[in-house]
Amino acid sequence: MKKSISNIIVYVLKMLMYISLLLTFVLIFGMDNEAIIRPSRTMATTVLTFVIVGLLMVAIYGKYDVGRRKSKPIIYSLVLAVLLTDVITYFQLMIMNTIVPDASKFRLTHLWELLIVMGMHVVLIVTFVYLGNGIYFHINPPEKCCVITSKDADLEKLSRSLKKYKKQYEILRVVDYRRTDIEEIIEKMDTVIMYNVPMNERTEIVNYCYEHLINIYINPEITDIVENLAEHYLLDDVSMLNFNVEGLTLEQRFFKRAFDIVVSSIAIIVSSPFWLISAIAIKLGDGGPVFFKQKRATRDGRVFYVYKFRSMKVNVDNRSATADDDRITKVGKILRKTRLDEIPQFLNIFLGDMSFVGPRPEMLENVYSYTEDLPEFKYRLRVKAGLTGYAQIAGKYNTSPKDKLILDMMYIEKYSFWNDIKLCFQTLIVLLKSDSTEGFQSSDDVFVVEETPKAVVK
Repeated sequence: MKKSISNIIVYVLKMLMYISLLLTFVLIFGMDNEAIIRPSRTMATTVLTFVIVGLLMVAIYGKYDVGRRKSKPIIYSLVLAVLLTDVITYFQLMIMNTIVPDASKFRLTHLWELLIVMGMHVVLIVTFVYLGNGIYFHINPPEKCCVITSKDADLEKLSRSLKKYKKQYEILRVVDYRRTDIEEIIEKMDTVIMYNVPMNERTEIVNYCYEHLINIYINPEITDIVENLAEHYLLDDVSMLNFNVEGLTLEQRFFKRAFDIVVSSIAIIVSSPFWLISAIAIKLGDGGPVFFKQKRATRDGRVFYVYKFRSMKVNVDNRSATADDDRITKVGKILRKTRLDEIPQFLNIFLGDMSFVGPRPEMLENVYSYTEDLPEFKYRLRVKAGLTGYAQIAGKYNTSPKDKLILDMMYIEKYSFWNDIKLCFQTLIVLLKSDSTEGFQSSDDVFVVEETPKAVVK
């Protein structure tokens, strides 16, 4: 009952927020342009543009899903979506204001109104998101959760992640999946989180949770990705799940490569001032070389040199960065934080070594090490390495190899040109995430699996 009430309140808040955003745009620009606030072609075109572009941007960046996500990620998503909507609708309005056929008469006027609208939209989004999450979590207490895992599982990453969501989940028990009293423990919970549980035991627990209407979270394996993306197929009247194992088609590769060539060419030209500024800053910093190149792996394991602006001191150990890494220069910290160190990879994309979207190219040492511990890691090499991708946007620099693999496999197996466009737009979110460049670090605050009495171990 509580959840139904909170869902209704959230829906009302969502509608109020979207209506407020539209009215703000119309009323502010309507002060100097009466055609926007009275029935007219200008009003109809402006409102339709704002609504259609807004829906498209929300589909790309994310919706007003309070109760599911923390406030800041929702704010980042909605702010980017709405600000881009403001800019596009503003340009449409300026075109509508150019009533003469001479293109030279086009002017970008009312810029102050645009800035006021954008500022008010940010305030509205922040207010409605915090209000929505505040009301939702006031009505709905955290779900009572049980983590089912094994004593030999590495729980550091899971511990750090779940403890960021204290308003959503209250972790009451962390138990070994082999306990014979596992069903009694599950019965008292709202939600079960399974982490590194063998497939047979996991299936039994899923069946029990499904029967008793208990929410389930599972860290996926490769087989889960295959099942999730499979299509229902009938062999006469026998239901089957069909998954065609194939790489990108010739047509998909053609459009992907054409997109890479066109966009990388434009990106190199547009970003040229940043090349110059970064190069000067690096030289003034310590006088060392501007560029850094390193062997990386791309499609089918082919090795190439990736180019970056140098962010570390000269002649230091070649290994992944850690938190507070003393090898990173002062200029390098800024370059990494703003992702400007990645700009030279536009050249890698233009040359065909990389694509705009795809799994990040790992250092060869990491590829060998990860593949030895996780043989499935080689599946990432079925497509070209990418400048951005699902793992870079949804994950972090220190995301575990297995979680990177799962995210990359979901991208590869669900590939579409539209998805590439979405991920390119979503890359802007990475610049707002303070933890996207977070280095590898350890934590002492880790879940401890309850001791399992020998008598109850299967």
